[in-house]
Amino acid sequence: MNALVTINAGICGFVTSAEVSSPDNQNVEFHVSSNCEKIAKLGKSLKQYEPIDAYQEISPASDSVFMAIVRDNLKGCCSGCAVPSGLFKAMQVAAGLALPKDISISLSKR
Repeated sequence: MNALVTINAGICGFVTSAEVSSPDNQNVEFHVSSNCEKIAKLGKSLKQYEPIDAYQEISPASDSVFMAIVRDNLKGCCSGCAVPSGLFKAMQVAAGLALPKDISISLSKR
């Protein structure tokens, strides 16, 4: 199965699109495109570890390869970036572990 995701990261103005594919409904591959240098680097780093086992990624008994790659690539101001969450959800959809449904985050100051 394939999942497509587009993520507008927020005030930075960067947009990321990705296709996450899983031919066996377990192992996934990421095809990430972004105008953010850090996210583009993250996409290339994910390629080095593919295929990523989506079942292992959601298991509370194991360490997440995906999140370790995210931590290595996004530091500083990008620690709160919404892109990793969007990519993770797309991974779940591609592996048949979640149904495709939009997610949203709304922010404002009080």
